Amino acid sequence: MSESKRSGVFGALAGLVGLSALAGVLVAAAVTPAVAVTSSAATNAITMFDNLPSVLTIDKISLPSTLYYKDPKTKKDAVLAKFYDQNRSPVTWKQIAPVMYDAILSSEDARYYEHGGVDLVGTTSAVLSNLKGQSSRGGSSISQQYVKNVLIQQCDWNAKGNSVDAAEECWRQAAGSKGPDGIKRKIQEMRYAIALEQKYSKNEILLGYLNIALFGGTNYGVDAASRYYFGIPASKLSVAQAATLAGMVQDPNLYRIDLPAGSTRIKGKAANTAKDKIALVKNGDYYDMVDPASAPKDAVKITGYSVTKERQLYVLGRMLKNGKITQKQYDQAATAPIVPNITQPTVGCAKSTAPYYCAYVRNTILTDKAFGATASDRGRMLQKGGLKIYTTLDPRVQKAAQTAQNTYNPKTMSGTGFAGRFGSTSVSVEVGTGRVLAIAQNTTYSDTTDKNGKTGIIYAGDSKNGASGGFNAGSTFKLFTLLAWLKKGYSIYDQVNGTYQRITKWKDSCVEGGYVHTDGSYARNFQNEAAVYGTPAFFTKVSLNSGFWGMASQLDLCDIGKTAASLGVTRGDGTPIPLAAKGGSSNPANNPAPYEILGSDNVSPLAMAAAYAAVANGGIFCQPKVIDKVIGADGKQIATPDRTCEKVLEPKVAAAAAHALKGPMGAGGTAVTGNPNDGTELIGKTGTHDNLQTWLITSSTKVTTANWVGNAIGFGDLVNSWHKGRQLWNIRYPLARDIQGAIDGWYKGGKFHVPASIYDKTPQKPVPNVVGMSQAAATKTLRDAGFDAQIGFAVSSGLAAGAIAQQSARAARPGAVITLHPSNGDGGYASVPNVVGMTTGDAIDALLRAGYGYVIGSSIDSSRAAGVIAEQSAVSAVRGARITIRPSTGREASARPTPASVVPDVVGLSTGEAINALLHAGFTYAIGPSVDSDLLAGTIVKQSPGAHSARPGTRITIRPSNGSVDAG
Repeated sequence: MSESKRSGVFGALAGLVGLSALAGVLVAAAVTPAVAVTSSAATNAITMFDNLPSVLTIDKISLPSTLYYKDPKTKKDAVLAKFYDQNRSPVTWKQIAPVMYDAILSSEDARYYEHGGVDLVGTTSAVLSNLKGQSSRGGSSISQQYVKNVLIQQCDWNAKGNSVDAAEECWRQAAGSKGPDGIKRKIQEMRYAIALEQKYSKNEILLGYLNIALFGGTNYGVDAASRYYFGIPASKLSVAQAATLAGMVQDPNLYRIDLPAGSTRIKGKAANTAKDKIALVKNGDYYDMVDPASAPKDAVKITGYSVTKERQLYVLGRMLKNGKITQKQYDQAATAPIVPNITQPTVGCAKSTAPYYCAYVRNTILTDKAFGATASDRGRMLQKGGLKIYTTLDPRVQKAAQTAQNTYNPKTMSGTGFAGRFGSTSVSVEVGTGRVLAIAQNTTYSDTTDKNGKTGIIYAGDSKNGASGGFNAGSTFKLFTLLAWLKKGYSIYDQVNGTYQRITKWKDSCVEGGYVHTDGSYARNFQNEAAVYGTPAFFTKVSLNSGFWGMASQLDLCDIGKTAASLGVTRGDGTPIPLAAKGGSSNPANNPAPYEILGSDNVSPLAMAAAYAAVANGGIFCQPKVIDKVIGADGKQIATPDRTCEKVLEPKVAAAAAHALKGPMGAGGTAVTGNPNDGTELIGKTGTHDNLQTWLITSSTKVTTANWVGNAIGFGDLVNSWHKGRQLWNIRYPLARDIQGAIDGWYKGGKFHVPASIYDKTPQKPVPNVVGMSQAAATKTLRDAGFDAQIGFAVSSGLAAGAIAQQSARAARPGAVITLHPSNGDGGYASVPNVVGMTTGDAIDALLRAGYGYVIGSSIDSSRAAGVIAEQSAVSAVRGARITIRPSTGREASARPTPASVVPDVVGLSTGEAINALLHAGFTYAIGPSVDSDLLAGTIVKQSPGAHSARPGTRITIRPSNGSVDAG
C-alpha cells in the first residue's frame, strides 16, 4: 500500500472516531437542551463542527420561466411557452396528495417527525460506505436530503458560464464525493440540517424537499413529475403512483419511466424498458419479483419497467409495514403494471402557437441588459430564474396573420427553379403603444435551416433579435423623403419636376463639403411609368420613382436619413442608414448615396411597421415592444427593457403624410387591391426592389401591419414565379387584405386627422424665364430672384450649345431649386438608335444608354421572330423622349392599310404634357423654334400637323412660347 493511500485510510478512520463522538453529541443536541462532553475525540469533533457554516441560504432554486399572453375571450393569462433547465411547478402543502407524504417518509425517513434533523443510524451507514470508497448515496434524513438538494441547486445556479460541465462538477462536489470529502460533506449537511430544523417546521422542510427533489430527466419537484409521468397534478396521485415517484428520488435517472427503450443497461442489455416481463409471487404479506421464465403458474405476470417496479415494491412494503396503507391497497398497487402517461410540457418556442413571436421575445430577454449584465446571466435568468413574462401578443391577430401566411404562401420554392430562398412575414404593431401584436411567417420554426422551409430566422426582426439582416425596403422607404419634404414646410400639392433628371450634385450636410457627387444616373420608373411633373401626393399614390428623385434633389439627403433614424429605422444589422453618414468610408456601402431614397437599404419589417405607426399616431413614435411586464420568482416586478414613446414629428407633418398615404390605398393607387374595403380608413404604401423584394404596409389609426414577401437569400424572380396561380410579387396584396380586414374587426380604426392647411400649396411666385441665357447668367438671374439653381443634363435644342434650353419650373416657392438644362447644340433633336431587329431587352438598353425613354407598344405581325423589335416610332427625337417600340408576334404581316389615329390637340399644354400626350397617342414629335406669345414660356402655341387624323408614328412638330408678347 502506498504511503498516500495509507494516510488517507488512517485519516478517514480518525474522522470516523470524531464523527462517532460527534454523532452522539448531535443526537443529544437535537433532543436535549444540554450536553456533557468528556472525550477528547468528541471535543475535537465539536470544534470542527462549530467552525463549519451553520446558516443555509435557501434561494436561487432553478424555476422555469413562462411566457404568457392575454386571452381576449376569457381575459385570463394563457401560457405561450416555457423555458427551463429544470421543469418545476412548486405547490403548497394541500396541493400534494397525503399518500405522497406517506410514501416518501416510509421509504426515505420513517423517523422524520422524531429526530431533530439527523438520523444517526442512516448517517453512520453512509459514512461507512464512504470509508469503503463507495458513493455516499442514502442514509440521510429528509432534512439532510433537502440540504443536499439546496446546495446542488445553488451550484447549478452559480455554475460559471451557465455551463453543463460546470454544473456537473458542482453537483459532484456537493453530492457525490467519496472518502474523507464525503465525510466532511456529511458533517456539513448535519450542521445545516440541525440549524434548518431550528428555523423551519417539519412540514415546511418536507414540503420544500418535495418541491426541490429531482425525479429524473429535467423534472424537479413532485408536481412537475406527477404531471410529466402521469398527466395529473400531485394532488391526484394514487398509492401506486406515489410509491413510484417516491422510489425515484434514490436514483432519479435509473428509475425513470419515460424511456420505453430502457433507462439503464444490465449485462450489456437494455433494462427497465416498457416491454420488460415481470412475475410476482406472494410471500406472506408482500410480493417478490421472480424470474418470469421459471415463475410458478399462480404468479402474477405484468409488463413494463422491472427495475422501477422492484423499487416501487420496496416503497409499498415500507408503507404497509408502517401502517400507511391497507393490505388491500398494497395488493392492488403491487400487482398493477406501471403505466406512464407522459405529458410533455410546452418547452421552448417550437411547439408554441406563435413560434416566431415567441422566439423574438426569447431573443429580447437574451440580448437586453435589463435581464442581466452578461449573456450568461441573461441565459441563466431565462432558463432558471422563474420569470413570469407577460407578452403583448394578441392571439386573434396572430391566428389571422398565420392563416394568411399559410393560405397564400408556399413554405419553400425549392425544386421549382426559383433562384433564391423564398420567405414572407407579417408583423403587426399597435398604434400609440408600440405593442407588437403578432409575428407570422411562411416557414416552419426550427433551430436549423433547411431547403424544406424550416428556419429559426425571424424575418420580421433584425440581426440582434431575429438573426435577420433585413430586406431592401423598396418604395416603402419613400416615406422618409415625404416627411423630410413636409418638415421643410413644403406641401403635398406643390408642383415638382418628376421627369428624368440627371443630377450630379446632391446637397448633404452630413458630409464634408456639404454635397454628394454622382455620375448623373437617374431613377428609372417601375414598369416604365411616364416621368412627369406632378405633386408629392400624386407621386406617393402611384409610387413614381422619378417624382421622389425630383423631391429629394431639392432636399438635404442628411435630413432624409435623420428622419428615418428618428423613427427607429436602421439597417438590418443595426448600423445607421448611410444617408445620414459622414461619408469617407473605404466601404462604399457605408457612404450616403441618393439611390437610398428609393429603398436600396436592408431594413427590418418590424422597424418599418413602427415608423408607419408613428405617422398614424400623429407624429408620436413608440419603440416596438413585446413585453408588457415581468414578475420575478419572488413575486416582485422586474424592470422591463426601456421602451419609450416620444414626439418626433409635428402633428401637421404627420397628418399631411397620412393624407398622402391614403392615395395608394384608394382608386388608382398601387395598394388598392390590398384594401379590405370594410369602411375603415387606411393609409399604406407598396414597395418593390428589383423583382427581388416586395412589401405592403397598411395602417388604420389603431394597428399597423408590415407585410414582406421576397428573397430571404438569393435572387429569385418574384415576377416570373408563381404559386397557386398567383405571381409571387402579388402575394402581398391578399396577405394585407386578409390581415388588415381581420384586425379592423377587433381594433376599430377612426378617421385620420386632416388639418385645413393641408390643401394649401406652399406660396409660389413666378420664376424668371432664363431660356436662351448662358448658364452663368441664368443662375445669377434665378438667385437674384430668390431661387436656387442647378445645372441638369444637356438636351436637344435649336439653341447654341451651352445656352439654357429648358428650365424645370415657371412658378415655385421662394428658395426652390430650379433645374436648368443647357442645349447640346444638335439643332433640336438627335438621332435615335435603330433598334429594329433587336430583342426587346437589347432595344431597351440601347435606348436608355442613348438617353431616351421607351414605351412598349402592342405587338405587330412581322416576319421577324417573336419578341424581336419590328418597328420603332422615331429615328430622331429630343433627348429624353420616350420612343415607342413594337415587338413582332412572329406571324407574317398581312397586307392591310394602317388605320389612322386622331392627333391630340396639344396647344395650350406645357411642353412636357404635350410630349406625353403625343407619345401616348402613338405619335412622335419634334420641337420647333419657339415663338413670341403672351402664353407662359414653354406652353405650346402651334402644332403641325394639327388635330386631325394621321398615321401612328407620324412626327408632330410642336412650337412652344418664348414668353414674349407678339409685337405685331
